Amino acid sequence: MKEPILKAVANPPKILWAPFLPVLLNLGLQSPIMMMCIGVFGMNPLMFMVTLPITHMVIIAYGAKEPHLSGMIQAFGSCSSGTNNMYKVKGKKFAP
Repeated sequence: MKEPILKAVANPPKILWAPFLPVLLNLGLQSPIMMMCIGVFGMNPLMFMVTLPITHMVIIAYGAKEPHLSGMIQAFGSCSSGTNNMYKVKGKKFAP
């Protein structure tokens, strides 16, 4: 029995061949850093025009290895909180 493969699951969204969420995180981090460096240190913004494509290529490489990188980041954000143990134990363990 053949099961249809959903396009959203098989092909996650991408921006210029890189996973969507890491690209947005990259732009969201590098843009304020660039503005602060220009304002505080008077740096040339062309330096950041070199680092943006380099980091984008790194994200493309990670995205080729793991195409669902955006989903993994979203899952980590909702599951990264610790556990509330009922009993004092060493480490993070669930109580029965």
